[in-house]
Amino acid sequence: MPLGRAILKATTSTSTPRARLSLISRHLDQRPILEINTPFSTERLSADNDDTEYTSTTPISRSFSKSAKMSSQPDHPALLIPGPIEFDDAVLQSMSHYSESHVGASFVSTFGETLSMLRKLFQTSDPSSQPFVISGSGTLGWDMVAANLAERGDDVLVLHTGYFADSFADCFETYGAKPTQLKAPIGDRPQLPEVEKALKEKKYKILTVTHVDTSTGVLSEIKALSELVHRVSPETLVVVDGVCSVGSEEICFDDWGIDVVLTASQKAIGCPAGLCIMMCSGRAIESFRNRKTPPGSYFASFKNWLPIMQNYEAKKPSYFATPSPQLIHALHTTLTQILSVPLSSRFAAHRSASHRIKSTITSLGLTQLASKPENQANGMTAIYLPNDIKPPEILPNLLKKGVIFAGGLHKEIAGKYIRLGHMGVSVTDPKRDDVDRALEALKTSLGEVGYTPKQA
Repeated sequence: MPLGRAILKATTSTSTPRARLSLISRHLDQRPILEINTPFSTERLSADNDDTEYTSTTPISRSFSKSAKMSSQPDHPALLIPGPIEFDDAVLQSMSHYSESHVGASFVSTFGETLSMLRKLFQTSDPSSQPFVISGSGTLGWDMVAANLAERGDDVLVLHTGYFADSFADCFETYGAKPTQLKAPIGDRPQLPEVEKALKEKKYKILTVTHVDTSTGVLSEIKALSELVHRVSPETLVVVDGVCSVGSEEICFDDWGIDVVLTASQKAIGCPAGLCIMMCSGRAIESFRNRKTPPGSYFASFKNWLPIMQNYEAKKPSYFATPSPQLIHALHTTLTQILSVPLSSRFAAHRSASHRIKSTITSLGLTQLASKPENQANGMTAIYLPNDIKPPEILPNLLKKGVIFAGGLHKEIAGKYIRLGHMGVSVTDPKRDDVDRALEALKTSLGEVGYTPKQA
């Protein structure tokens, strides 16, 4: 008997199994699941008791307007969270590459080209700089920094602009380093005089800054900060968490004197999740080589990965741990696309889209977490909800209109705001209308929950 028919037959009973089987029907129900996108949300998606009968309601239509279908991908709501983002067809097609040896000549060539293209994306021509591409999320980048560049007892200054500074500090503590967080009010960033004062009070091995904090949409100014560190504390390594910035914000690795930028594949770079990407300066590599103690991690150790990355870039097969050939092919494709136009044009497109989005938000009478223009990221926007509206009240309405926003992530205010990601192909592909649909959906959805938007 087919499973669906068996469930219908079983649920005609009034016994306890009926309630139990109703749980199964939840998994068969075709309604999209609302993703709150925050570990701090306490709201449940349903008030139903887990052991009571579930009554299906009319499902949300899975068919979206033709304007939403800008590619050969199946119809789906536009994913406009601050990562993962929408991906180009060619990138996704690269993921279906046939299986091949990770030490075969063809793959080694592709991986080597990928590493070389990263140098162009990060704008470094210094031969002592070293790119890394390792299977893992952007979080692995924290481990690689803490395990290789900090030793037990080292002081680290963590500039705090949101949730991810807390996590980076936790990572340093795991490896025995001593992080000090310099915190700004929510929506702001530590000011340069405050940073200078902190650097003069103590010798720090590392200073970290989140270029764009995904929880708040706050953009940090890297060039002036790096200049300050080199002037006041020249031995301190400058480490940039660029998970939510690389590909949408300019980074001049050499010119700005940065020592490490860590990022991930699934945001503005435009490749499916699963790759940790880093660029390290020659100074950072030298700092690693001068360690007094071995790295605190085996998988994340530069000792193991440095020769592998150097060999791959030189088109020589090498092995420490198996990479993902399909993800490397996808990264190769998206980097080829990114570098096919001047980086300045790419960053200008992100700035233009961001300005239009933020102007519309202001015209609707809404405010951003990052209230100062100089603090506002170009690849995402964090929006306070008006009139005590909660994310679970508006996110389903947005989903019905074919766009997915993210809920709040900052633990102190998670229930007060939503986040809109606008990076990658949603911004750079002129055939896509993701941003237009997102803004129109936001206006309409606010009205549906009792807020009367001002006319744009």
